[in-house]
Amino acid sequence: MSTAQTWLITGANRGLGRALTLAALGASHNVVATVRGEHSLPEHDRLLVLPLDVRNRAAAFDVVERASSHFGAVDVLVNNAGYGLIAAAEEVTEPEARSIIDTDLLGPLWLSQAVLPGMRARGAGHIVQISTVGAVGTVPTLGLYNAAKWGLEGFSEALAAEVAGFGIRVTIVQPGELGTDWAGGSMQFSTPIGAYDDLRTQLFGTPSVPWPAPPAGVEPSGTSPASAAEAILSHVGDPGDTRLRVLIGDDAPPQVHAALTARLYDYGQDPRFPQ
Repeated sequence: MSTAQTWLITGANRGLGRALTLAALGASHNVVATVRGEHSLPEHDRLLVLPLDVRNRAAAFDVVERASSHFGAVDVLVNNAGYGLIAAAEEVTEPEARSIIDTDLLGPLWLSQAVLPGMRARGAGHIVQISTVGAVGTVPTLGLYNAAKWGLEGFSEALAAEVAGFGIRVTIVQPGELGTDWAGGSMQFSTPIGAYDDLRTQLFGTPSVPWPAPPAGVEPSGTSPASAAEAILSHVGDPGDTRLRVLIGDDAPPQVHAALTARLYDYGQDPRFPQ
């Protein structure tokens, strides 16, 4: 896309958010990058870095207002901020459950609400929700993370139909494994219950959480954040790419296929289900 846009990207200091920020700047877009605390983003005349805790609805609306005042409008919102939680359902505390739902589900809702009036008035805009293949299937001990992302996809699919008539696009990005620190320093852990030690050993090779940090110099496996960012930038810039869901990474399609196949098999046990 040759026309410069203004992108608002949450969780922009590291991982995919940082890669998207740099890719959008490299494509001559303006970027409003939100961070929770200190950041190491480079100074740039088309970059505005603002603090934001996405759980705070009033703060989300304030950031959108400041972004619009600075650059004129928000053309593309990328709801990227979020984190994972390792916990069997029995292990999750109330504060942990409320925090991940507030961050991974309600945060994107508040920011989507904040940008929509301006997008509707202009008859254009794009909301990009960073989800996961874990919003199609689930993984034991990631249930609350899965629940938040399933909720994100639920309201986002409805939102896409609600705003299409206003010229606004919605995309749900479903990455597989990304080469980020998501499973390392970004991961949170509930206090374990010993009854689930065997399950954790089967899943992760150790019953201990938090698990040991990888040795220094070992790069995370998975699709590189830069490659994922370029794929998202290409999708947003292509008006002919009308997909609601966009898979990122070579491992994503088989994971989604396996999850959907299992679900169809389950439904297929009902004789009334179309064959």
